[in-house]
Formats: sequence, structure tokens, C-alpha cells
Amino acid sequence: MSRKYYVLLLIALLYATWTYVFKPSPNLADMPQSTRISENVQKFGSYTITDLEQYAGEFRILRREEYRSGREAELSPVDFAVGWGKMADPAVYQKLDISQSGRWYFWRYANEPPIPRREIETHSANMHIIPANAYVADQLKKVKKDDLVYLKGALVEVQAEEGWHWRSSLSREDTGNGACELMRVDEVRFL
Repeated sequence: MSRKYYVLLLIALLYATWTYVFKPSPNLADMPQSTRISENVQKFGSYTITDLEQYAGEFRILRREEYRSGREAELSPVDFAVGWGKMADPAVYQKLDISQSGRWYFWRYANEPPIPRREIETHSANMHIIPANAYVADQLKKVKKDDLVYLKGALVEVQAEEGWHWRSSLSREDTGNGACELMRVDEVRFL
């Protein structure tokens, strides 16, 4: 093989090593503080975050996935796949193969589902988590798979100055693209 190929391979390996091994997770304590513009709108760096509706609940953490790169990771460094109702019961969700990738949540089962498929769809979700402040960010770092937590905050829409936007679903019954909740978390409690 040519020397050029090996140089490109080395560069790719170094980049992958930096991105996935050595590059630290975002330190939210160092991020710009948000400024509340009105009761439902706040400014965070070059982003405007608008509350769409208040949101709170008790959730089982089915899985968590951290993100370190990309615009979304600046705001939401972690996604939680969560379950409630029967999907919070370990006897149910542990019969599913649950994964997360690329800001998506996936589940599958062998043979028959442990509960009706529609109930899995309507009692679990992928939540993109935006910590409200550094204290909440520290608390969220402690949340692990199988934890039962209470999260309180708001489902939000994020708008960047140049037009990019990211909007939460407001339904617990949708699936597929756009069905994830984008939640600013103001409070987290372990149950």
C-alpha cells in the first residue's frame, strides 16, 4: 500500500482516539450561563431556548448515551432512554435489547414482546437532556442505567441565530423521526 494511505489511516486513528478516548466530556460549569429573557424564553450562548410546556415525571433509565461532538452536544451532552408504567418494570424492559445511537433509541425482542408493542412505544422514549445549570449537570452525570429518577423541567425548542433549530415532541404516542423529547432539566431526584 502507498505511504499516503498509511498517513491518512494514522490521521483517522489519531482523530478517533482523541474524540472517543482523550477528549473530555463538555464541562457544563464552564459553559456560558443562561439568561432568562422572559418567563418562557432564555438565552444560552448564541441559542434561544423557548419552553413549549412544563414536563415532569418518574422515569426508569433504560439506557444512557453521552455525546461529545456536534452542535446538539453543546446543549445536550446526554440522552436518556426512559420508561414509565410497565416499561419501568425490570421484569419487562430487561427482556428487550435496548440500544442508542445517533440520538435515536432502539429496542427489539426475541420471539414475543413482553408487553404489547404499542405499549412499549407509548411508555418509553428517548430524551435529549439539556441541564439547566452546572449543579443539575453534575446530578445528571450520576444517573445510571436502571436508576429510577424524578425529572422536572420543560420540553423546549432551541433556535440558533443563523436559523438552525431543534424542537421537542409534545406527544407521548408518536414514534420515529421527531418523536424524541428535548427536555431542559431543572431538577433531578433519585427515587
